[in-house]
Amino acid sequence: MADLTAPLTPPLAATRDHIREHHGDRVVDPYEWLRDAEDPEVRAYLDDENAYADARTLGLQPLRDSIFGEIKSRTLETDLSVPVRSGPWWYYSRTVEGQQYAIHARVPVTDPPTRPVVASDETPDGEQVLLDGNVEAGDSEFFSIGALSVSPDHTRLAFATDTSGDERFDLVVRDPATGETLDEAITGIGYGVEFSHDGETLFYTRVDDAWRPHQLWRHIVGSDPSTDVLVHEELDERFWMGVGSSRDDRWIILALGSKTTSEVRLLDATTPEADFRVVAPRRDGVEYDVEPAADRLLIVHNTDNPDSDLAWAPLDSTSHEQWQPLLAAGEGERFLGVDAFDAVAVLSLRRGGVASLSLLAIDPASESGYAAPVPVSFDEPIYSAGLGDNPEAGQSVLQVVFESFVTPRTVLDVDLATGERTVLKQQPVLGDVNLSDYVQRREWATASDGTLVPISVVHRVDLGPDGSNPGLLTAYGAYEHSSDPYFSVARLSLLDRGVVHATAHVRGGGEMGRHWYDQGKLLAKPNTFSDTVSCADRLIELGWVAPDRLGLEGGSAGGLLVGAVVNLAPDRFRVAHGAVPFVDALTTILRPDLPLTVGEWEEWGNPLEDPEVYAVMKAYSPYENVAAQAYPAILATTSLNDTRVFFTEAAKWVARLRATVTNDAATRPILLRTEMAAGHGGRSGRYAAWEQVAWEWAFVLDQLAATSRLPATSHLPRVHDDERAVGAAQEPSRD
Repeated sequence: MADLTAPLTPPLAATRDHIREHHGDRVVDPYEWLRDAEDPEVRAYLDDENAYADARTLGLQPLRDSIFGEIKSRTLETDLSVPVRSGPWWYYSRTVEGQQYAIHARVPVTDPPTRPVVASDETPDGEQVLLDGNVEAGDSEFFSIGALSVSPDHTRLAFATDTSGDERFDLVVRDPATGETLDEAITGIGYGVEFSHDGETLFYTRVDDAWRPHQLWRHIVGSDPSTDVLVHEELDERFWMGVGSSRDDRWIILALGSKTTSEVRLLDATTPEADFRVVAPRRDGVEYDVEPAADRLLIVHNTDNPDSDLAWAPLDSTSHEQWQPLLAAGEGERFLGVDAFDAVAVLSLRRGGVASLSLLAIDPASESGYAAPVPVSFDEPIYSAGLGDNPEAGQSVLQVVFESFVTPRTVLDVDLATGERTVLKQQPVLGDVNLSDYVQRREWATASDGTLVPISVVHRVDLGPDGSNPGLLTAYGAYEHSSDPYFSVARLSLLDRGVVHATAHVRGGGEMGRHWYDQGKLLAKPNTFSDTVSCADRLIELGWVAPDRLGLEGGSAGGLLVGAVVNLAPDRFRVAHGAVPFVDALTTILRPDLPLTVGEWEEWGNPLEDPEVYAVMKAYSPYENVAAQAYPAILATTSLNDTRVFFTEAAKWVARLRATVTNDAATRPILLRTEMAAGHGGRSGRYAAWEQVAWEWAFVLDQLAATSRLPATSHLPRVHDDERAVGAAQEPSRD
């Protein structure tokens, strides 16, 4: 462990009593003043915390440098994505060594139309650069893209960028052939932009003061924004909106939804000034997604089944009474969405806790118009699989993306006629990496109520369950979000230092179906936290981690989990990292003026109106329950411009922890690090992101006494990366 025993004095936040009173409960909150980012005293406190964190971790600089160097040396810095055909162009993105951001570009389709094969260090012949993130970012410390859309005739490009991290975007329209800017007058919009069929009209969303996309606007390219037309305003504060288009560019799709109810509206893209048509009016508790499929609509909905069914309806459908059953979810399945092509419909689902796909071929002879579903699966115990980029309805092959903890992201074509799979690209992993050195498995923990909770585990193959290994447990458990296994070059730096990495698929997520989500939300939210403790106990019981060398990590709602779990079972963990942590949950959900709050009442409950919800939230909200006991070492990371989870939450949490817990500050420090030019996802730019990861993981590894790399496993046979990918992709289905 690095020498962190220098006699440094941590910042102590001033206390200013702020009274909160609800349902007869009077609470004095001494750190609520840490909310105004423009207050000089708040900024000074954050600066002091950053300086303290840097000073306390100064001795970890060599480790940070090593981790950053490992990530960089294992990454092909100049690289090209798989080109995807759309109309007369092949579209792709590429990265260049030394540059932070991707370049989005295209080349013409030649005759015959063969996908271009270009060396990663070459610029494709005939390239037109659509957007160079490095140029657009300029001198900005932060840069992200909220929309990137090409008109159906491929003559116009619309993109929206954010240079502060607050997820409010400025819109630009350009001629991609000449680079001429056609329009840049619209600012402060939400995510997503869609063209009309002729490319003359744009649809975009605006957000309200609570950062809710609540308005859809219509804009004529090149016109004064003051003449823009408000197409739809959503007055129900529970509902958000998003705008998209169908695969054939025939329809503009307006999706409206709360956490439990949805409504979809369609507009013929050739008549942008017409009214949107409601496919089926919203009904409380009914969620549905719509996919236009030539002469019909495909609809995934939960009217009669919480895990959803697949239906079809006439193209001009205006009521749920017109929906006709097509396929029902089976035992252990959860339907998530459907994509339509001329020859097949692709159903995205979860099966047995694993993200999966099924193909339903067009069959005019069948009553539904589709043949029985054919699963697309892979011969690994845990993995992620989904559709890749497939912009054209008439494709004869389907791009699928597959990855796992031990198989890098692999893009393959699936021939719709034969089922043959062709690997187009696998994420390169350079340097000293032998992927056979790592093994993944699925374990199960028994929750306090007897529920079996899955755990996905990956580690070096030469480690055994001898009770001595360091471990890092990650979890999320909210919004029905599934924490599926994915490949990470950065994670290799943990595994090579002997860390057993595990993901707990706790209730509140969506891994095991809709009931899994329902059992970890609202009044059942405490299950999320007790499940996490059970997963930690199981890893220790099995011998995969040492009782005194286990870390915990989670971000956003997963940061709430981290804070609640270390209150519940502080002795289980040596270190905990909460990233942009939602740790002052009750205060936030009591304030409908804050971003997300009203829409989130269907996730957490409404503590303003319901005393029981208030009591349950107060009992688990991390900031409310910090106790005078020994805690793990704590790292809280946040961003000043985060709209989703204000920096205030992490700052208040750390202030209360430092004033309350009984930790030895020398060996189990409590640190707050605030990125002063970033948003919810942290720093932008790949090198900046690697530096941030290296900083965070160096702290975690030091606390786990796992700073040294293990010896190479030279006794293991070397497997070529491409050979491994082909083998994984061509194994027969497990289903």
